[in-house]
Amino acid sequence: MSTAKPRKRMSAAERRTVIETAATEVFASHGYQRASMEEIASRSGVSVPVVYDHFSSKRELHRRLLERHYADLRDLWRSELDTPDPDSAPNPASRTGPGSGPGSGPHSAFSSGPAPAPEGDINAEDVARAFDAWFRYIETHPYAWRMLFSDTTGDPGVREEHETVVTDSRDELLPFFARLVGIPYAPDVPDVPGGSDAPVQGNGGQNAEHREPTGQQARIEAEMAWEVCRSVLQGLAQWWRGCPDVPRERLVAAAMDALWTGLERSRRGERWPVTAG
Repeated sequence: MSTAKPRKRMSAAERRTVIETAATEVFASHGYQRASMEEIASRSGVSVPVVYDHFSSKRELHRRLLERHYADLRDLWRSELDTPDPDSAPNPASRTGPGSGPGSGPHSAFSSGPAPAPEGDINAEDVARAFDAWFRYIETHPYAWRMLFSDTTGDPGVREEHETVVTDSRDELLPFFARLVGIPYAPDVPDVPGGSDAPVQGNGGQNAEHREPTGQQARIEAEMAWEVCRSVLQGLAQWWRGCPDVPRERLVAAAMDALWTGLERSRRGERWPVTAG
């Protein structure tokens, strides 16, 4: 008489997770066009119809994975660098008090001296811990990384969907990121006449009058800061793929050297001035 225990039947959610894990590996290994639902089903240990029970098409599955992995990265940043709720962010149009006049605040020129750090201040250890968590995710999710940042699908529709997911993910995190770097960006705050889009003149920008950006101008500054951070981290991660023997802490140190010095000075009011061309 057999004493083997009956195999536990997976729940729908558990099976879906297995399929998503297998699909991430297949998409990362072959790219979107050469990935097949048959191989995904085989790696999942299920039949092709079962895969279609969970996802109506390969394209839907691909987009679901992009959204899931980008959500993981957003949660990572929020968990490692917790700051006040977005609703508590100051309205730049009504900012008053010390450090809020011309030549001061987060957008002062280097010569104007440091401004007070924003509330919910972060320090180097916080940022280093977040960078370490980010590189650890890359290290422990190599297929997700390749799918997010290295997949060169030739399908224009899929590429457009990928770009849409990237943009949506960035937009969701942008107010949070802007607070971290000291940019007073709030999505619902309109442009204020005479904001930072006004030309800056005088002595190469030093000791010139600076106004805090609002509305679209603040968004542009936040997006540029985001792109700088993203480019450094993703560039290092891409390089790391070719040099896997380099320990993670070396990557963290390189990212801190490239980003933290400028981030810290920016948060405390030291910005290179924008001068009229």
